[in-house]
Amino acid sequence: MLKPGLIAAFLFLAPYTAVAGPYEDGQAAYASGDYEKALELYNEAATAGVADAQLLLGFLHFNGDGVAQDFTKSVKWFTEAARQGDARSQAQLGIMYENGQGVPQDFGAAAEWFKRAADQGYGLAQNSLGLMYAVGQGVKQDYPRAHMWLNLAAAQQYEGAQENRDEVAKRMTTDQINQAQGMARKWLEKKSQ
Repeated sequence: MLKPGLIAAFLFLAPYTAVAGPYEDGQAAYASGDYEKALELYNEAATAGVADAQLLLGFLHFNGDGVAQDFTKSVKWFTEAARQGDARSQAQLGIMYENGQGVPQDFGAAAEWFKRAADQGYGLAQNSLGLMYAVGQGVKQDYPRAHMWLNLAAAQQYEGAQENRDEVAKRMTTDQINQAQGMARKWLEKKSQ
């Protein structure tokens, strides 16, 4: 889960001035601390179908930046962006379903959203999905599949993934580890095509 201050990583750090369109102007407004204006501009861009604006509007509502924290609105905007294939929004929906934030807690739905983002190579989702396979939460427990996803996340230097993978490996046979490594190689080969 992104912390409130991390949303700035998505934004330009220039002072607020009109630059190109509602999304870009929203970025500038947010960076200057004008959350009310950012909300207005992101709403305009998000309503027009801009996935990045939908993602950031989801985070404004999730974190309560310039608005009252509202997980239900956050889910709405993350879902809009996720349906357009935005991996960050898909992963955030996975987190929200896993924790029951703005939606009923549903580990199966969490795993489905994490899988969509993981299939796109998003490290946070790969790590989260791997952990779900490790404990059998929302999916059938499957150590080789857990190891595969954690290994892919670790290859991207996702924080904690290597340690998580190594913990899962302690519960596996050598054959299972070899199977998991083969699945990870096949996934990478398919992804590179």
